Amino acid sequence: MTGRMMIAGVGNIFLGDDGFGVEVARRLADAGLPDWVRVADYGISGMHLAYDLAEGFETTILIDASSRGEPPGTVYVMELSAEHRPAPAPGGGAPVPVLDGHGMQPDVVLGMLDMLGADAGRVLLVGCEPASIDARMGLSAPVAAAVDEAVRIVHGLVRAADADAGDGTGAEAAAGARTMSDEGG
Repeated sequence: MTGRMMIAGVGNIFLGDDGFGVEVARRLADAGLPDWVRVADYGISGMHLAYDLAEGFETTILIDASSRGEPPGTVYVMELSAEHRPAPAPGGGAPVPVLDGHGMQPDVVLGMLDMLGADAGRVLLVGCEPASIDARMGLSAPVAAAVDEAVRIVHGLVRAADADAGDGTGAEAAAGARTMSDEGG
């Protein structure tokens, strides 16, 4: 591992609330985080993110708009596991992600890491329920209001990682976020 933590804002600013992760990353970039934390706005550059993650990190935090059927602006933390990666190729081979140099699908990014023989470490998603992902710039009112909450949650995750929470429950408690399991819960 070359780094302790990667915080990656992802999304398309030209699709309304899909720009949530980009805005949170922008705010975090000037937040005075420890030097062992790398914050970057990856936008829709999934390939770039995959190659940067291949450097090796203990923890990766993806920040993205993600629809889970909650009220718009709901922020949550979810740990991503192998179930969030592309399905294996026919015959049981390695997963074959659909590569798009200008697309950002976290499952495909994680599948690309598998192809590179790399590991993103523990992967958390700080997600926000979008109100609208239409062709327009700017966040909707509920999602714009959720940006500060997401920044606060990420700061809590960084503090928890610094305290070496170990089993993950400390990070969730420190974040104070609504936490959901992989199974949707």
